[in-house]
Amino acid sequence: MGKKEFVVEEVQKLMHSRQFIRNIAIVAHVDHGKTTMTDSLVARAGLISRELAGQQRMLDFDEQEQARGITIKAAYISLGFTYDNKDYLINLIDTPGHVDFGGHVTRAMRAVDGIILVVDAVEGVMPQTETVLRQSLKEKAKPAVFINKIDRLINELKLTPDQMQDRLLKIIAGINKLINEYAPAEFKQEWLIGVEKGNIAFGSAYNKWAVNFLYMKKTGFNFKKIYEFCAQGNHKILVEQAPLDEVILGMVVSYHPDPITAQKYRIPVIWKGDITSAAGQGMSLCDASGKVCMVIFGVVMDEHAGEVGVGRIFSGTIKKGTELFLASRQKSEKVQQVGIYMGPDRVLVEEVPAGNIVAVVGLHDLYVGETASELEMDPFEQIKHYSEPVVTKSIEAKNTKDLVRLIEILRQIAKEDPTIKIEIKQETGEHLISGMGELHLEIIEYKIKNEKKCEIETSQPIVVYRETISTQAGPVEGKSPNKHTKIKVIVEPVEESLMKAMVDGDIPEGRPKGRTLLEVLVKAGLPREEARNVKSIYNRCLLIDSTKGVQYLDEIMELVLEGFEDAVNNGPLAREKVTGVKVKLVDATIHEDPVHRGPAQVIPASRRPIYAGMLLAGVNLLEPKQKLLVQCPQNYMSQVISQIQGRRGQVGDIQQEGETVTVNAKVPVADMFGFANDIRSATQGRAIWYTEYAGYEKMPRELQNRLVPQIRERKGEQKEPPTAQFFME
Repeated sequence: MGKKEFVVEEVQKLMHSRQFIRNIAIVAHVDHGKTTMTDSLVARAGLISRELAGQQRMLDFDEQEQARGITIKAAYISLGFTYDNKDYLINLIDTPGHVDFGGHVTRAMRAVDGIILVVDAVEGVMPQTETVLRQSLKEKAKPAVFINKIDRLINELKLTPDQMQDRLLKIIAGINKLINEYAPAEFKQEWLIGVEKGNIAFGSAYNKWAVNFLYMKKTGFNFKKIYEFCAQGNHKILVEQAPLDEVILGMVVSYHPDPITAQKYRIPVIWKGDITSAAGQGMSLCDASGKVCMVIFGVVMDEHAGEVGVGRIFSGTIKKGTELFLASRQKSEKVQQVGIYMGPDRVLVEEVPAGNIVAVVGLHDLYVGETASELEMDPFEQIKHYSEPVVTKSIEAKNTKDLVRLIEILRQIAKEDPTIKIEIKQETGEHLISGMGELHLEIIEYKIKNEKKCEIETSQPIVVYRETISTQAGPVEGKSPNKHTKIKVIVEPVEESLMKAMVDGDIPEGRPKGRTLLEVLVKAGLPREEARNVKSIYNRCLLIDSTKGVQYLDEIMELVLEGFEDAVNNGPLAREKVTGVKVKLVDATIHEDPVHRGPAQVIPASRRPIYAGMLLAGVNLLEPKQKLLVQCPQNYMSQVISQIQGRRGQVGDIQQEGETVTVNAKVPVADMFGFANDIRSATQGRAIWYTEYAGYEKMPRELQNRLVPQIRERKGEQKEPPTAQFFME
């Protein structure tokens, strides 16, 4: 089969044949070989030499990625290929596997119709494998699997062909269990993976060979031959007989859907507007001649062009000069440049039609998840990140002259990576930056110092806590400073089922408009009467108006909402965010003269009773936890367990396979600092470990009593938390 290299002109032509386009992401646990596999595909398209494929890690073009040997951010590339005498265009996203950069994976899922899940044959299904597969199924991206590092089973573990088959079947069963649990009901059967289905390939990305059922059928090349050649270490002949790029491409082309097929079932999941409207029809049909509707799933800062929005076009064709309406800012802007990514390079093109991934310049103040369209349409569903920022550092500019620049740099970084939370404190010049973990913040610091050339000083990492209550309290009355306006509230914990729905992202934050959320809230366990009167959902707290006929309430409601949002942003106990609290407004006495009910009066009047109610109910501090998985040789097991227990960790289950022990545990994030060094010295560097976000849990009371004064002092508050009485006077 003749190989030809695709230049930009040919890629542009291919963009218009939607049945020959595939949008896919490569996802996996850290170090399972995604970027190494992607290299072979990039080489096939003629962008790097075949000899370097597998070592160059072309899509890790960030110098930190090359230095650390891990992928840090998603890389986008459009590749042209010939397969079975037809030309195909594959828009591919190589995503990170490290848990700290999981946000990039979530965002990539919005843009693609299918994934290749790479699994290490030796390690099998790991925590992050499960997370990325679950995320893709939620966005209805169809999975195919590549089991990598098969050569290690033969050469290192010395498995017999039968043992090898058992090992592979076990991995397949593990993946199918997850698909069974999380796949959309209508696709459960169709999306299960099986050797005969041709949606699973086996091979070695580093040695650049692979096989799957379809390829074996076509060529007669079988597992027995692979075993022989591999045992001899003869990878050269394997590459000649079963090249990785050929097998993976065949799998993508024959198994993954084109945009026309995929958008029919994906659009209703990611967009909750009216499917019969012009926008809905255009997107369902992937209509390139319709009006442009696209979602921005990435923002890249380019030193020459400024902000580049990376988006998936669901309908219409984008050209230079296309005027797009940005839903979040309610304004239109003109596209100045249209391009596609060929790895690290953004190449300018004339136009990009529906079903493709595009890079646009000219749209300002973009954020990830933004809806950009020629029609005024309902925005896309929020992109829901699986984990939350739990580690914070304070960051300051070394030189006062860099103060303004630092704020600008931090804003840019928060745009590129929405999983980072930035809090800018103008008055103190200290800014707080929160990320998924120590590594996440380390990379950001490196970027600011080395790429943006701004000298900074950072504090030790601090953990982000939450405040909540477990019992009801009230009615509690709060008075305005002039005592003319009084507001009464009841506070109670949010129902467990409702809390789960909010964590899963089924209930969006914000102030509900119309009746759309009513049934969702009722289904999630909120009494109908309360669901009808929800005024705000903020930080997973609810404000419900349970009053009857209170005069002037409508006129001050905006200020009451501000008071509520202010209260749940800074809790009464340690000034940390409040979560899982339901505030019911039950009565109010409001002064008739508008002069006496301005913001300075009403906001404290609504904030104070919430604080008092929470303190009466008893405020609990919640701390973030991480799942921790440690693998080590059996004789180091007791050292590992004592390391975990010394950090207030709870050991879950312990599994043993051969000489290797796998310990699963749950550990508070606050006690994980410095873990890397300690576990290395305890096991003489023989342990491998992974962490994953595991949500927030209640903190032991004696620890809370010790910690609260420290947090308050750090935030410049009085050491002792206030009493409920203080807010009721």
